[in-house]
Amino acid sequence: MPVAFKAFGLALPLLLLSAPLSAQSFSIGLRGTGSFPTGAFAEDPSSTNNALIQGAKAGFGYGAEVDLSLGAIGAYGSFDHIAFDCQTTACSSSGEYTLQGVAVGLKLSPPVASRFRHYLKAGVTFNDLKGGYGSSSSGLTTDRTPGFELGAGADYSLLGLLVIQPQLRYVGQNLKTNIPGVTVNATKPESGVNYFTFDLGAALHLPFGL
Repeated sequence: MPVAFKAFGLALPLLLLSAPLSAQSFSIGLRGTGSFPTGAFAEDPSSTNNALIQGAKAGFGYGAEVDLSLGAIGAYGSFDHIAFDCQTTACSSSGEYTLQGVAVGLKLSPPVASRFRHYLKAGVTFNDLKGGYGSSSSGLTTDRTPGFELGAGADYSLLGLLVIQPQLRYVGQNLKTNIPGVTVNATKPESGVNYFTFDLGAALHLPFGL
């Protein structure tokens, strides 16, 4: 995603130069998530790709996020739990890959006084993934490995306290896979577990002054 990183880098100095010394706020919210796998994660298991984690289909989940805004720049921490449909023997009889983890990063938005305020965000993710082999209860798992996310969205303020938050994110990561029956000392193979998400959330927005 080099183009996205360049665009994010160009937006950062412009937002910082125009940031006011006010408009500080704290918010905490919940969201619903629709996720769409891409790359090897989404490939048909019958393909010639040797990826261990394949066959993922669109999934749904939920999450939470806490934001601290200091004008145009802020910090956030978030949690995700997503269940992807699956069409491969790496999944359990329920036919799901389950991804869960947290992210921390920066959130940038123009310093405008408006009900509708758009933003960019970039962060580091720490996710893991679980699947099963057939009906076995001990199946595929992964280590919690760092990845990244890039996103764009908007805050729409209602009554000054409640904020509606639609956003689009891309999450990229290589997860080290633990396979049943393979010794601990063996080298753990990596699989790309990359996906897009569309989130729709609501947050309680609490302004404060310094």
